[in-house]
Amino acid sequence: MKKFKDKVVVITGAGSGIGRNLAIEFSKLGAKLALNDYNTDGLEETVGLLKSGTAVFQKVFDVSQKEEMFSFAAAVIEHYGQADVMINNAGVAITRLMADEVSIEDYEWIMGINLWGVMYGSIAFLPHLRRQKESSLVNISSLFGLVGIPGQAPYCMTKFAVRGFTESLHLEEQINKTGVAVSCVHPGGIKTNIAKSARGASKDPNLIKKFEKVLTAPPKMAADTIIKGIRKKKARIIVGKDARAIHAVNQLARPVLLKLLQRSIKKL
Repeated sequence: MKKFKDKVVVITGAGSGIGRNLAIEFSKLGAKLALNDYNTDGLEETVGLLKSGTAVFQKVFDVSQKEEMFSFAAAVIEHYGQADVMINNAGVAITRLMADEVSIEDYEWIMGINLWGVMYGSIAFLPHLRRQKESSLVNISSLFGLVGIPGQAPYCMTKFAVRGFTESLHLEEQINKTGVAVSCVHPGGIKTNIAKSARGASKDPNLIKKFEKVLTAPPKMAADTIIKGIRKKKARIIVGKDARAIHAVNQLARPVLLKLLQRSIKKL
């Protein structure tokens, strides 16, 4: 898909960070937008930053709620009559804890948003995407979906799962020649509020500061890279120097990478 003018682009988690910047960049390209976020104020702020005259349909809801997601898909089709690009971007994090220190309730919470939300969005919109001559389904994983990180077992678990789910979908759509290009995105340290908004983060402000030091890449850069990847129908979109480096090393020397990661985590 080379042109986005008058295409309907759906983005979850559009109230901040990468989602917001994707909405802004797609609005500049003349797309019609269908936006979601859990935060009403954040979503309204995003809409206010869009190019004047951009067609926008918006709905506030929690992506972990199956009925809400399917209702959103139906509403988007009723409003626009089509969907051309679906980007499952909404995601959350939990502060640094060892795997057995995280409560079962927190595991369920992060799974609901990061994994089930992506699955619901994919399944809800796939039938509509398949009706188009060409379309794109884009699921946001993470650098932490490429390698396990100590202290981030719940987050890594969801992002690895998103990767597996999305790569399976990619092959299925290719085999069935549906015209849907499926992409899995792995952003590195993007300057968003994910560390600050992580569940339990308020209990450890020093840790937030440490993590924010490595979250330096501009969200606009991430949005631009993702849009470029959609245009090229790339199955895997790597965002940021850190993600590209880890992806390359991970492919060649996983044992060495694990030792380097262990040393880096100890410094936090």
